[in-house]
Amino acid sequence: MVANKKIHFEISERKILLRIFDVLSVLLALYVVGVIFKFNYFNISTTNYYWTIVLGIYLTIIGTVFEMYNLQVASNQFQVTKSIILTASTTVLVYLLTPIYTPALPSNRLQIVFFYVAIFMSLLLWRLFYVRFLASSRFVKKVILICDKDQAQELVMALENVDPHYKVMGYVNSDLQGDNVKNKKDFIQNIDINKLEEFVVRHSVSEVVIASQKTDGITVNLYNQLIHLLENGYIIREYTQVYENITQRIPVQYVARDFYRYFPFSRSNQNQLYLLVVRILEVLVSLAGLSVGIALLPLILIGNLLGNRGSLFYLQERVGKNGEIFNMVKFRTMVKNAESNGAVFTTINDSRITSFGKFLRKARLDEFPQFLNILKGDMAVIGPRPERPVFVNEIAEVMPFYETRHVIKPGLTGWAQVNYSYGDSIDDSLIKLQYDLYYIKHRSIFLDINIILKTFSTILFYRGQ
Repeated sequence: MVANKKIHFEISERKILLRIFDVLSVLLALYVVGVIFKFNYFNISTTNYYWTIVLGIYLTIIGTVFEMYNLQVASNQFQVTKSIILTASTTVLVYLLTPIYTPALPSNRLQIVFFYVAIFMSLLLWRLFYVRFLASSRFVKKVILICDKDQAQELVMALENVDPHYKVMGYVNSDLQGDNVKNKKDFIQNIDINKLEEFVVRHSVSEVVIASQKTDGITVNLYNQLIHLLENGYIIREYTQVYENITQRIPVQYVARDFYRYFPFSRSNQNQLYLLVVRILEVLVSLAGLSVGIALLPLILIGNLLGNRGSLFYLQERVGKNGEIFNMVKFRTMVKNAESNGAVFTTINDSRITSFGKFLRKARLDEFPQFLNILKGDMAVIGPRPERPVFVNEIAEVMPFYETRHVIKPGLTGWAQVNYSYGDSIDDSLIKLQYDLYYIKHRSIFLDINIILKTFSTILFYRGQ
């Protein structure tokens, strides 16, 4: 049996591909413009190689802020065009304003036009090519699941909703007590366990994902077929591994309280050097944030007097590291006595939020007083958002792993905040918990930088609650 698999790029591979070809296309365009026109502002040579490096760094960092490497945005022609305009414009502006690391401003201003047009057109043409060919259905990754019949639909939807190019062709029912007879009502095709290899070859399947938690469902016949597929170059992976890789969340709804198997904590959580560097940066960031907050305070005070008509600040109990309670400081965004009938989740278009409060939340300006909590050490810049004790008790009763969020300090921003909209239900809390646990498991300086850049995107695109 010969593996017959089509080309497919994993999520991480697609993001790397986008970054590399963004830089290469821009450099190629600048070289061509330099040959055809009298363009000498940017020359690629061994004597000024650092100009090229700085341009590449600016392009990838600014592109990240404007979501050039968000695969959903990258696959949408309209959205990616908007991101290209913002990225090209900001990159050129920043590049021109940092002449210490970049060429001096040209005396002929037409050179700047050439520079901008070359960067913009190269990104646009390359990304349109990506949308048309590399993001098309011809690069769909075909997989099959081995799972219990009653799990099939939920498992498939969880994967395909995140990555539409991840196509589940069918499933093998691993429940020995279940009905293995094909049913027209099946969400996806039920594959005969004896014809697994034949199905894989005929449909050019490239990966088999095992999602069954019942070991007795992996019969000798099925096991031998899986070994044969593995020997012939087919990939066989466990579902939680696939889910975590694609969604960048921990699938807590599919596992028991098995911390040792599914939840090895990141070493950064105990790395004293990492924690020291992070704490120093947190102090610096909180001082800078408080300075900006003080500068904006007169405007916020006027808006509060006109729009909120209540005290400017308010304190609210939140659960911190190790379950300790602390008072979080915020600007007021709700009417007085907003919780006279008891604590409830804030919802979209919540009537308790004032018009000025809605602006503060959207712009994330209501968070500025929390830099005081960061300075005191109650909170970190990055971590799970602190929740109120009443909601923690309520959610922890129905949700496994929830208390695990408290092994690190809560944060001003976090992996859940930059990847998921505001949650106003238990189901939303489950999804945000998955992101929080992913951060705790994979915590590192690189993930922290990623969160900071995504936070800028959230603020710039006005996505607060």
